[in-house]
Amino acid sequence: MLTLDEKARALFDAQRRFDPATRQWSVHDGDQGKPVSLVEAATWLQRRSGHPLRQPVGVIGPREAPEASLKIAEAIGRALGSIGFTVVCGGRQGIMEAVCRGVAAAGGISIGLLPDTEASAANPYVTIPLATGIGEARNAIVARSAFCLVAIGDSFGTLSEMALGLQFGRPVIGLAGAAAVAGVLYVATADEAVDAVARAALAL
Repeated sequence: MLTLDEKARALFDAQRRFDPATRQWSVHDGDQGKPVSLVEAATWLQRRSGHPLRQPVGVIGPREAPEASLKIAEAIGRALGSIGFTVVCGGRQGIMEAVCRGVAAAGGISIGLLPDTEASAANPYVTIPLATGIGEARNAIVARSAFCLVAIGDSFGTLSEMALGLQFGRPVIGLAGAAAVAGVLYVATADEAVDAVARAALAL
């Protein structure tokens, strides 16, 4: 269980205290403050701790996806934006557009790393479109730039980003038909995916 002391700007578990500046836990005698959920703790980190995690969350998925997967992506984007995480994605359609739509609805920031040479190729919900002009090689930048990756659905491009994320030592969370890859944490719902992102941000 996590507890939060807002006045002391301190987050605790049963035996440790979290340092938001270093994202490390140290031994501490007893917990303090009020109980909080993973999402509440991550929101505190991003909005009130004084040391938000500036590295984005990567959300990856195919350009063509069923409506159910698009709804999941939008819900995840809205939750991540509400917490205060920046989201990085491929910046185009499908899962990428859906997650950016969710981020925008929450007033958050999304970065679209486009394979194209012109920023106009970005979906209309991207906050910051970056036209890399390097084609699918931009998948490596998406994977490298994020502190963790959420894979929604399956495609060759998504699979490459999952593999690169694992190679770079990033936590990778998969759902909604994401490819079966050793080392990926698979969850069933958008809420579980957001909790897993919060765990990664809090180094749990």
